[in-house]
Amino acid sequence: MIYRVKIADRVFTVEIANLQDRPIVALVDGEPIEVWPEDEPRPTPPPTPPAPSKKPSNAAAPSRMVVASNGATNKILAPIPGVIVSIAVQPDAEVAFGQELCVLEAMKMKNAVRATKAGRIGSIYVSIGQQVKHHDVLMDYAEA
Repeated sequence: MIYRVKIADRVFTVEIANLQDRPIVALVDGEPIEVWPEDEPRPTPPPTPPAPSKKPSNAAAPSRMVVASNGATNKILAPIPGVIVSIAVQPDAEVAFGQELCVLEAMKMKNAVRATKAGRIGSIYVSIGQQVKHHDVLMDYAEA
């Protein structure tokens, strides 16, 4: 399916092959973008004991997109190209499933990047104001 989408004064060509795929891959002016709709039920994480947190969780904050780490490598990847507008965690921070890790702005929309599992953040490779490309490594989980 090919759509023409107008946002402000700009027109984008959006091509979506299959709306049933997860993530949905949309080509926006030829640039692939992965989208995880929130209307899908989220997987229930296994129960974990509560861990002390250095910073309060924003897990209940609304977002337009849920994005995932690359599960096999424990890296948290940029789901779309954009600009990092905030970082909610620090290295060695314990995070819970669904907790906001950072916010990426793309096409004037803020998208929360959330943890797909509980764990500890290893390294953070981005800074506020930095432009990132699709699939750039934002941060990773520390080795267990």
